[in-house]
Amino acid sequence: MPPWMQSVAKKLSRGVVKAATFWMPAARRKALERRVRGREQYAKLRRADVVVVSFGKSGRTWLRVLISRFFQVRDNLPERMLIGFDNFHRRRPAIPKIFFTHDNYLKDYSGEGDSKAAYRGRKVVLLVRHPADVGVSQFFQWRFRMKPHKKALNDYPSDDGEMSVATFLQQEGGGMPRIVAFLNAWARELRQNNDILVVRYEDLRSDPETQLARLLDFIGTPGLPEQVAEAVRFASFDNMRKLEEKRTFWLSGGRMVPRNRGNLDSYKVRRGKVGGFRDYLEEAEIEQVEKQLENTLAPVYGYTQAPRGEEEQA
Repeated sequence: MPPWMQSVAKKLSRGVVKAATFWMPAARRKALERRVRGREQYAKLRRADVVVVSFGKSGRTWLRVLISRFFQVRDNLPERMLIGFDNFHRRRPAIPKIFFTHDNYLKDYSGEGDSKAAYRGRKVVLLVRHPADVGVSQFFQWRFRMKPHKKALNDYPSDDGEMSVATFLQQEGGGMPRIVAFLNAWARELRQNNDILVVRYEDLRSDPETQLARLLDFIGTPGLPEQVAEAVRFASFDNMRKLEEKRTFWLSGGRMVPRNRGNLDSYKVRRGKVGGFRDYLEEAEIEQVEKQLENTLAPVYGYTQAPRGEEEQA
């Protein structure tokens, strides 16, 4: 089934659930929808060769474009295609089926809580980013791109237009407590599963060619240096912004489309600045964030001392 048909089928399935549960209490409706989404994730997970896991706003779209461009060049695929599970695989069977997930609904279907046992038996790429940078990016996603239904489904606060970045970072919805819990759950899995490659957004920013080549070797699809270099060039910040403005990946739905062309904060490709959370916080708030991470975040990721880079990327 082509990607557009898969997207239509998924929306129809979710629409049926919403219609059938319209008269149920809100909590029950939400639980059922989360379970349906978890079942969809589980089905893809069981068929996937590779899984890319990340908390939302950790640079997944950038990584998706990097991987897509590599296979476009290596396997002579159209530039407008964006990899989405098995669409590249159906064109070229040598390309693995890659499932991109935020790991946010699977437990609603499996009932296994924070266990990552379902991921074992396939290669997992864990994309991570400094939690405060993720939280700030989540703030702008929540404020300018997220639909009200999605906010309610994932327990984000309703947008009253008054919440500051610092306050958002400390709330349970898309703020640092949830981000840290996500990273800590995967840190525990790292001790049990040797088939996980951790890719730090900050390392991908500072040396994208080395990190992309490392990822491609891990998933079993090594490429030539010039192919990797072209993927990095194509996925540069300036070009990513142009691709979004032109709706280049027209089959990606709203994934690469600005909500408001006149508001740069509504773009998917916004800033991606390493350590950029400092631009939105006072010194005392920065100290609070750093102390919070020291006390709660697993040290394996190297984020107990906040990054101080000034680079920008998607």
